Amino acid sequence: MIDNQPTLYLIPVPLGETEHSRVLPEYNRAVVRHLHHYIVENVRSARRFLKAADRSIDIDSITFYELNKHTSAEEVNTYLRPFEAGESMGVISEAGCPAIADPGADVVAIAQRKGLRVEPLVGPSSILMGLMGSGFNGQSFAFKGYLPIDEGERQAALKEMETRIYKNNETQIFIETPYRNEKLVDELIRHCRPTTKLCIASHISCPDELIRTRTLSDWKNRRPALHKIPTIFLLYK
Repeated sequence: MIDNQPTLYLIPVPLGETEHSRVLPEYNRAVVRHLHHYIVENVRSARRFLKAADRSIDIDSITFYELNKHTSAEEVNTYLRPFEAGESMGVISEAGCPAIADPGADVVAIAQRKGLRVEPLVGPSSILMGLMGSGFNGQSFAFKGYLPIDEGERQAALKEMETRIYKNNETQIFIETPYRNEKLVDELIRHCRPTTKLCIASHISCPDELIRTRTLSDWKNRRPALHKIPTIFLLYK
């Protein structure tokens, strides 16, 4: 049953081309049927997600507020006006869970400051699903997001992560722009210990999912095709 109290729902979406029933509970579909205002990272993909969730939804009656790296702080502050007026709203990311490596965190922070009700819904997270499937330490881990682009800073980041692995038993999790995935694997092989383990997790929850853990020395001669494929990387000992 959907709560009558105005709520900011954080609505996960599939990580790729997969059936909603495989990764999203029915409760999520019940929620989106009742919402008329959404804060989204991309309007086009949000409309496509809602139509796939329930074809009876009248997309043209919905108001979308776009939140991405180009959105100013002044704009973000206005997005919750329907919520403050008593209407529930939804937050939708491009993929996975809103507010996790996602600009949706900005609007959630505003809602929390204002004391508004926030409800995160159940759905796929590449960070957690990759960690679950890696065999690495799930009690101590860090998500680093994107590594630095500058070569010197990037090498320093890799060394710092490896130090944390061996000193603190901490799994390191990070991502890369998909067209640079294979270059990143090359850099890991070149700059990290051969015995350090790398888990490559691609197309998580999709029919062509790959979640495979090997040492970097093993990956050297058995590299998968990762060009432009959504992938998350995990390092451990």
